[in-house]
Amino acid sequence: MLWAHYVDNLDVLLRSLSVRSGDGEEETDGAIALWAEKTIHVRKQLRTVFLIGNGASASMASHVAADLAKNAHVHTEVFSDLSLITAIANDMSYEEVFAEPLRRRMKNGDMLVAISSSGQSTNVLRATREAKHLGGFVVTLSAMGSENTLRGLGHLNFYVPAETYGMAETCHAAILHYWIDQMVNTVNGSGKRKSENE
Repeated sequence: MLWAHYVDNLDVLLRSLSVRSGDGEEETDGAIALWAEKTIHVRKQLRTVFLIGNGASASMASHVAADLAKNAHVHTEVFSDLSLITAIANDMSYEEVFAEPLRRRMKNGDMLVAISSSGQSTNVLRATREAKHLGGFVVTLSAMGSENTLRGLGHLNFYVPAETYGMAETCHAAILHYWIDQMVNTVNGSGKRKSENE
């Protein structure tokens, strides 16, 4: 595939972004504005944004958590500690690696951002359900099948019709960075990150 075609495909996928809530389909800019508003509330109330994912999505969760903490002054947490992950996976099951720490740490008014290209990862689904049970505001990002399970579990569910992991992950990164920039804008009055050396 030529580079221009690859970029064109990304453009089509990002323009195809759709958002569902409990009330049905949402307008994209309005949904992102609501996400930012909820995140501002989390920051003001000294609550936490938890981010989860597997593989590349785990890397994205960690990257976004760092950017939000450093540039937007939001308290964030990811469950990437190797001892924690292996202890829970060994003693309970890998399906519990996110849900179990959420049970111990999540408070009413916190936020969970769940990232899964397939929308079918059992550990992400279990944590998403647990977060809602605990009173968290849940945002999901998924791709692949349009009726994937994760797409129906959050308060806001962002979906791109990407069929490959590379395309799904690239689109999710763009969505997450757009959200970060909205938050940074509330801190310093511009969309520019505080550091240009990242």
